[in-house]
Amino acid sequence: MAAAETWGAARYFTRWYKAGAARPGGRDGACRGVTLTRVWYGFAPLRYGNCRSCCRICVITLAEAHPLLQHGRTITSINYQISPNCSRLQNKVSGKSKRGAQFLTELAPLCRISSSDGEEYTIYSCIRGRLIEVNENILSNPALLQEKPSTEGYIAVVLPKFEESKSITQGLLTPEEYKEVLLKRQNSSSGS
Repeated sequence: MAAAETWGAARYFTRWYKAGAARPGGRDGACRGVTLTRVWYGFAPLRYGNCRSCCRICVITLAEAHPLLQHGRTITSINYQISPNCSRLQNKVSGKSKRGAQFLTELAPLCRISSSDGEEYTIYSCIRGRLIEVNENILSNPALLQEKPSTEGYIAVVLPKFEESKSITQGLLTPEEYKEVLLKRQNSSSGS
């Protein structure tokens, strides 16, 4: 978490995890194993002139145990083109009410990431809200996802609806629950 502290995650954000965001059809997003996504949820301080305000935002990153972050894998490409008619790169947000932002559901794909071993991983939003931005820097430098997954290697920023912001963490795992899930999966795979 030391890297995340550089952008204030430790101060303003709480880590939440989504394990195994299933694809429609029941197949895990990681193809083999599990998709692990980390959601940094919190109050980001924004400064407008002399006025300070806080907004509840979620920063979507890869979780520490995601298969893409395991040794020996290299990310070969990142694609924000979800379908022929939907590209997350076309998301244009303006104004205080975030006009033009694409609305995401929990199972909305954010991007597809290909690795050197031929696997493709679909990264899902995990939360409902408006897509505020995608990280275009990882397109030209995919290694950021592996080298700095908690900071410069983030995938997207999502703003949940205000009325849903209090319940946004339902269905997400705390860091302790996340560790338990990893331990159970490790024990079940070593026992097989």
